[in-house]
Amino acid sequence: MASFKEIVYVGVTTIMLLVASTSAVDYIVGDDSGWTINFDYQAWAQDKSFRVGDRLVFTYPAGVHNVFKVNGADFRQCTAPVGAVPLTSGNDVVALESPGEKWYLCGVAQHCAVGNQKLGIVVAPNPWSPLPSPSPAPSPLLSDDVSDQNQD
Repeated sequence: MASFKEIVYVGVTTIMLLVASTSAVDYIVGDDSGWTINFDYQAWAQDKSFRVGDRLVFTYPAGVHNVFKVNGADFRQCTAPVGAVPLTSGNDVVALESPGEKWYLCGVAQHCAVGNQKLGIVVAPNPWSPLPSPSPAPSPLLSDDVSDQNQD
């Protein structure tokens, strides 16, 4: 028969997993204004706490705008990457899958440079995410010349 401590542990663990699975937030970029020109997206993002697992939802009339995920240099220069494929549905959902700085812009005409249609955010780790599994100890049977293994 399970002890009281075991039952409490299982209950608390279950609650934590439920909270973790429901703690992700969908952010409608620009709120009621959506993804448009002449809107201050940096001010919009300032009071938000973006975390891994959250999603950005870019809403706009299809065919009027688009969304490119860019690097910091492209963001500052309002440049869409050559050969990159933009999101164009008008209801584009971007999952925030890793922590760090993220940058997005509209690549239509001068929407970014003149209309300030760009968003830069910092994504924090999700405090409810499980810790990564420890790496296994190296096997003495493997040689150092194994170079084709996948690495992050």
